[in-house]
Amino acid sequence: MQIIDAQVHAYERNYPGRPWVAHLHGPAEVTGDEMVAAMDAAGVDGAILVSPYSLYRYDASYALEVAAAHPGRFGLVKPVDVTSPGAEQRLAGTIAAWAAIPAAVAIRIMLFAGVSEDDDDPAINRALAEAGRHGLPVNIVCFGRARQAAALAARHPDTVMVIDHLGLPQPFGPPVPANGWLDIESILALAKCRNMRVKISGAGTLSRRPYPFADIWEHLARYFDAFGMERCMWGTDWTRAVEFLSYREGVDAFRLNERLSEGDREALMGGTLAKVYRWAPGQTGRG
Repeated sequence: MQIIDAQVHAYERNYPGRPWVAHLHGPAEVTGDEMVAAMDAAGVDGAILVSPYSLYRYDASYALEVAAAHPGRFGLVKPVDVTSPGAEQRLAGTIAAWAAIPAAVAIRIMLFAGVSEDDDDPAINRALAEAGRHGLPVNIVCFGRARQAAALAARHPDTVMVIDHLGLPQPFGPPVPANGWLDIESILALAKCRNMRVKISGAGTLSRRPYPFADIWEHLARYFDAFGMERCMWGTDWTRAVEFLSYREGVDAFRLNERLSEGDREALMGGTLAKVYRWAPGQTGRG
C-alpha cells in the first residue's frame, strides 16, 4: 500500500531572505530535502505539506519550492487570511490562484484567538464558498470551536472540511496534559456533518505512555467508529511532535498496529487521503 502522511511541515532556518514571523516549536530547520529523507527512511511515499502558519503566515513560497524540487512527493496546503481588512474581497482571487497551482490540494483556516466566532462572518464564509467552488477541501483548526465548525459545515455542504489534529489542542513539548481528550465528545459530534473529515494527526503527543502509545487507542477507536475509516486520515504533524517521538515511531505506531485490519490501515494511512485531496504520490497535480 502507499503510505501518505496527512500533515508535515518543512521550513528553512530563520534568515533575512525569508524571515520568520514568529517561532515554530521544533528543530531550527527541516528543509524539504530533510523531510523527504525522513519519509524515505520510514517508508512513507508522500505527504501533505502544510505551509507553517507560525513562521510564514500566508506566504507558501517555501512549500512551493519544496514541491518543485521533489515533484510527486507532496500535496500542498496554504493558510488563507480571513482576518485582515479587505480579506473578503481578496479571497476569491487568492483561492483561484492557489487552485490553479498543480500541487495545491487544499487551503487552511485557523479558527483560533483573533478570528471571528460569528457564523455569519463574511470572510470565513467567502473562503469556504470559494474553496468549494474550486473543489478544494478546507483544513480547519477548530480547538474549542466545534459548534462554529458545525454551523459552517451546514452552510457549505458542498465544501469538504478537514478537522486538524483530532480537533484537540495538543502539546508542543512535555509534559503531556492530563486532560488532553477532554473535548472529544464535541468533536465526535461533528461526524454528523457529512462533509466533515478528520485528521488522526499528532495523536502520539497525547499519549502518556512510550511508543507504541498504548493509551491512545481506546480514544482513537471512538473516532474510527464515529467517522468511519472512509473519513479518517493518519498524519504525524511532523515537526511539531519531535519532543515526543521520532518520525519512524509516528509511522510505525499505526503501520504495525495489530488493532487495525489491513483494509483499515490502507484507508487510514493513505486511501482516504487520496480520495479527499484527489492526490497521491507520483501525481504532480490533483486528479
